[in-house]
Amino acid sequence: MFGFFKSKSELEPEAAAQEPRLTWRERLKRGLARTREALGGRLSGLFGSHTQIDEALFEELETILLTADVGVQATEALLATLRARVKRDRLTDAAQLKAALIEAMTELLAPLEKPLEISTHKPFVIMMVGVNGAGKTTTIGKLAHWLQNQGKSVLFAAGDTFRAAAREQLLIWGERNNVTVIAQEKGDSAAVIFDAVQAAKARSIDVVLADTAGRLPTQLHLMEEIKKVKRVIAKAEPSAPHEILLVLDANTGQNALAQVKAFDDALGLTGLVVTKLDGTAKGGVLAAIAQSRPIPVRFIGVGETKQDLQPFRAREFVEALFE
Repeated sequence: MFGFFKSKSELEPEAAAQEPRLTWRERLKRGLARTREALGGRLSGLFGSHTQIDEALFEELETILLTADVGVQATEALLATLRARVKRDRLTDAAQLKAALIEAMTELLAPLEKPLEISTHKPFVIMMVGVNGAGKTTTIGKLAHWLQNQGKSVLFAAGDTFRAAAREQLLIWGERNNVTVIAQEKGDSAAVIFDAVQAAKARSIDVVLADTAGRLPTQLHLMEEIKKVKRVIAKAEPSAPHEILLVLDANTGQNALAQVKAFDDALGLTGLVVTKLDGTAKGGVLAAIAQSRPIPVRFIGVGETKQDLQPFRAREFVEALFE
């Protein structure tokens, strides 16, 4: 039988609960510290050591961008843009090139900045997918907090029926956010989510956040199963799922591109959530995504607390990298 579960476990204390309250810009800057050191810090050193724009400067710039996982295609695109601006605007000073790079990076990332719009359906069904360990369940908990701050009611569907720990983790997040969790001890992921959508309709819930089991794109039988989950959701609500979010661990760097392609080909992704940016120097991967597969980045995560997941904004992201 399906159930409406509330966790009896003692709530896990949130990391950094004792920290003074920081603004999102402060959190973002702190969270991107490793990428900023790999990219912004090295670039500052580069531009500081060169007084003029020459080929040697461009070669060193290329190396730095590739090291920060910006990717070959995005790096080539950025360098082409910079060369064109040097010629067009007659730039001669290395400091001018840094300002031009910030603008070029912002323009490259701008197409990824498309906020989540949840007012089109009720319940609005969001299906969360990704590989094992990307942070789907934690992201669901943080996303619920953000949605509640927008005045929306939320319901969780514990669709990861392969791992009991995933269900327990979602129950903890449900208790922390005062959100009901539709779960089952064992059984079919699609059936759990189907039941959750029906429950949301009956209770007039605004948003259903549906967890799914982690899977690698190379596990073809599991990729077929996730397609089935999508089809079953549509049986519960013909217009659903309204959003299919792929959760990406920023630590995977260029591997993220392969994940985006595989899940997009299988499901037709509507958005991405990039997590764990605070634990990596590979934040430049967003530029690679923008160049190769510009699917909107709905949210980015830069820490452990509920406040550390926020909508992606291109300019503030780039400014946090170069400040």
